[in-house]
Amino acid sequence: MPRTTGGLIAYNTMTGSKERLRTLRPGRIDLFVCGPTVYDYPHLGHAKTYTQFDLIVRYLRHKGYDVFYLQNVTDVDDKIIRRAGERGVAWDELAREFETIYTEDMTALGNTSVSHYARATDYIDRIVSQVERLMEKGFAYRNSAGIYYDLTRFPDYGRLSGRTELREEDAVSRVDEGAGKRNWNDFCLWKAAKRGEPSWDTPLGPGRPGWHIEDTAITEAFFGARYDVHGGAVDLIFPHHEAEIAQMEAISGLKPLVGHWLHTGFLNTGSRKMSKSLGNFTTIREALGLYGARVLRFFFVSSHYRAPIDFTESSLEQAGGALARIDEFVFRVDSELDDAQASEDVERLRRAVYGALDDDFNTPRAFAAIFDFVRARNARGGSGMRCHELLRELDGIFGIIDFDAPAVEGEIMKLIAERQEHRARRNYAEADAIRSRLLARGIQLYDTAEGVRWRKAPPASRANERRGSGDA
Repeated sequence: MPRTTGGLIAYNTMTGSKERLRTLRPGRIDLFVCGPTVYDYPHLGHAKTYTQFDLIVRYLRHKGYDVFYLQNVTDVDDKIIRRAGERGVAWDELAREFETIYTEDMTALGNTSVSHYARATDYIDRIVSQVERLMEKGFAYRNSAGIYYDLTRFPDYGRLSGRTELREEDAVSRVDEGAGKRNWNDFCLWKAAKRGEPSWDTPLGPGRPGWHIEDTAITEAFFGARYDVHGGAVDLIFPHHEAEIAQMEAISGLKPLVGHWLHTGFLNTGSRKMSKSLGNFTTIREALGLYGARVLRFFFVSSHYRAPIDFTESSLEQAGGALARIDEFVFRVDSELDDAQASEDVERLRRAVYGALDDDFNTPRAFAAIFDFVRARNARGGSGMRCHELLRELDGIFGIIDFDAPAVEGEIMKLIAERQEHRARRNYAEADAIRSRLLARGIQLYDTAEGVRWRKAPPASRANERRGSGDA
């Protein structure tokens, strides 16, 4: 009997409503998220989905759940074969190259919560087993192009999406063409071998897997016929996730395949979803060079996972400015100061953040509470160890703060340079004012023979900042 996760609700695409997450085993969540097809550089649309699922998994683990987060890697596919031919390299060489790039980009973004990456080509035997069972049960048929799923045999097709027809935003390229299909939307389970393409000799005959079948073969290998949570981007609902349901429920006779479906909204650019097929994408590596990993991660985790996001230069600038406000506050917190007077603010923030995340992982509401907290603590002053401990606790979920190298350093260096110009012109009052401004923000300057040095000021220095700076 499925058990619910107490205190946590999330939107279930299958029911169209928020409900408790259902788990088959107490304290354990088996989660599968559709991974990349590794034929090109991953773009920011991928970054949005995988960063937001990384946050979801971090929070579930923070709540004490043993989460096994499984992600597949599609490493044989029409797109991979075509791109390898264009580049004049072997298909598997190309796949390994871009698989490495993908995992490097995920690490750069702080997306480190995946328990296991499963390559499709490592599960050929299990894929073959699933196709054989579908044929034995009368759900699949063979034609000249391969083996196809007969959707007339599965009346529940469309239960997740509420439809059976294609729309513009669907993953249209993955609706299989093929001569001899019984029904227009029948999809390929096993592609018959073609000259110059990779194939495996199996009881099904030489060939390679279709796209949808790899996911259910992999999840059955790890989780069995049913599991707790399936995630992915919203454009995979139809036909990909519908196909997964049709495959596994037909094989097992059990339903539902998944207790809870979670889907992320699009990343849009120019009012259209960012995708390689539309050619309107920015790669993760390009964006990392332009904006940095922490700004990108904050941009994604501060938005609700189900909501679409518009990717513009101004939206990234706004994210950078908001993150700088958090950085500056963190920099001013004295982790050795006993800030007992902050206890009420700290507990209020803890309740607000966890209450927001328990309500469908509502990160915009969580960050609104964080910025209210920053404003309140800036006004009251004296933020110390309790504030510091809570920020570290929350950052274990969000992964956006660099406690060792605050981003305010650039602004500090700019003010130091202005102060030096005033000193060179003997404008000591202006130089002294800049030094006082920095000290008020918790930055102590030291004039040395090697130049100006700075560090975080101890509390005593801040309390005595009005005693004179010695610039004159």
